[in-house]
Amino acid sequence: MSSILPFLLFAFVASITPGPTNILVLTNSSRHGLWATTPIVLGACAGAAALVLVVGMGLGDVLIRHQTLQTVMSWVGIAWLSWMAWQIFRSPAEAIDPNQTTRKGPDLGLFGAASLQLINPKTWMMALAVTSVFAGHDADRTLRVLYLSLAFFAVAIPCMTAWAFAGVGAATFIRSAKSMQRFNRVMALLLLASTWMTLLV
Repeated sequence: MSSILPFLLFAFVASITPGPTNILVLTNSSRHGLWATTPIVLGACAGAAALVLVVGMGLGDVLIRHQTLQTVMSWVGIAWLSWMAWQIFRSPAEAIDPNQTTRKGPDLGLFGAASLQLINPKTWMMALAVTSVFAGHDADRTLRVLYLSLAFFAVAIPCMTAWAFAGVGAATFIRSAKSMQRFNRVMALLLLASTWMTLLV
């Protein structure tokens, strides 16, 4: 595939740049640790790769023909992610105990993170861009879309893991309940901003 290098660069930029999923990974890893956030990372990456596959297999053509449906889906996703940002903003502040070896894991989980991609406007726009730019229209399109989805998964895993490590690193500076509250509110505002910025794309 002659377009594999440009695609890998696209997948890296799409995965590493701030977005709703990245912010949630960072927030969860700072609260619950790297191990508890691993299912979220795997679920989010698998969900995004599956969306690339489904869109490339024909759903993308349907959405392009029905702009109203695409708009409704975007607004539903924006509303849900905005509600999630509000929940993070108002969540009770809890100090992180550095001597506590286990912490209660996040509620999102593997399936929840994968399902989140269905309402994430950034992921839908990325999947539409992948299939329209890199999938082509020849007889090998189906196989090419499969390869692209697998390649996207492989690129997204280390990118999301980097965000998880960033959250764990941030947690080392969050010891008091007040610091955690500030951190939660900053993450909530970033989540809200990254969600609504999809309207500008």
